[in-house]
Amino acid sequence: MIILKTAHELALMREAGRIVAEVLDMVQSRLRPGVTTGELDRLAEELIRRRGAMPSFKGYRGFPAAICASVNEEVVHGIPGSRQLRQGDIVSIDVGAIHRGYHGDSARTFAVGEISLQARRLLEATEGALYEGIAQARVGKRFGDISAAIQRYVEDRGFSVVREYTGHGIGRRMHEEPQILHYVHRTDPNRNRRLRSGMTFALEPMVNVGTWKTELLADGWTVVTQDRQLSAHFEHTLAITEDGEAEILTRL
Repeated sequence: MIILKTAHELALMREAGRIVAEVLDMVQSRLRPGVTTGELDRLAEELIRRRGAMPSFKGYRGFPAAICASVNEEVVHGIPGSRQLRQGDIVSIDVGAIHRGYHGDSARTFAVGEISLQARRLLEATEGALYEGIAQARVGKRFGDISAAIQRYVEDRGFSVVREYTGHGIGRRMHEEPQILHYVHRTDPNRNRRLRSGMTFALEPMVNVGTWKTELLADGWTVVTQDRQLSAHFEHTLAITEDGEAEILTRL
């Protein structure tokens, strides 16, 4: 069941979203060769708690950190630790915050110094695909319209969309109904479901240079591309407003 949010609930989710956006801006300002993903995690958790919120991810199904930090061929759910970022890396930072019982969830992929032309094109395509999906998020449209827009944008640029991980509803729980595919599949049960005012969900395309297929590493969390080529990830939490348009909740 999709839970429609009241104006009061949306106000709380906006605050959660602003905290998440602030964290990502802070992480971007601290990125440099030599910094560890564990240091970024520590700074992120400190900022979340200073804002009176709690990290959504820490302890969720046993995840040990406040952020996911996924480097280069790592797609999602990378565990922060002693790894030092190097010149030319790309790193996807996914962060969630709980504010007065409501979640915000967002991700960006950052360049560490100068990166390759291929990596730059990948980041641009992934972020562009997210905004193509957001442009379809309005009353009367179907979730399948979002899926198709994202897939078309990515594949027109020569990349592939990860299939195994999807967008999701969000609110009091980090993962609510519906599940939102970032590609078109004829058996998708939500493909023809229409968007309504009060819906809140996170879109988060993960885009690979090579195959869309992924593997799970032995740590039980870190997902990597099957061919070990680069991957990028961008995400926003959205609300469908009374005027029928999508409002991005995870920005300042």
